[in-house]
Amino acid sequence: KLPLTVEEILNFGESNRELFIKSSTYSIIPITVTEVGLTISWIFSSDPKSISFSVVYQESEDTPLDQCKVLIPMTRCNSHKETIRGQVKVRNPGIYTLIFDNTFSRFISKRVFYHLAVERPVIYDGSDFP
Repeated sequence: KLPLTVEEILNFGESNRELFIKSSTYSIIPITVTEVGLTISWIFSSDPKSISFSVVYQESEDTPLDQCKVLIPMTRCNSHKETIRGQVKVRNPGIYTLIFDNTFSRFISKRVFYHLAVERPVIYDGSDFP
């Protein structure tokens, strides 16, 4: 899957997307961002059990994986019991990749229901000041 762009995420609307992640595998959602100051936020849940989640930043597609910056370390989430929410602020243009990791599960495939949003910062220009 090609990386998503900010515009594609803005066109998601309110609908949830679904990923099917087989046992012993992982799935990624790369998001290509060109403007700084945006906030990428996510909400997800998994079924039937927990999933591991991480966010990494890559300057460009050519950046070697060992030079990627881990923004959120791989964390096992009880997303089958509660909805997981999070966000990351875009400080540099590049590719922000959400990783849903099911490699720890030897037999059980998971469904991940997720929603992504991108917010642009509100810049106050003082125009409504009398």
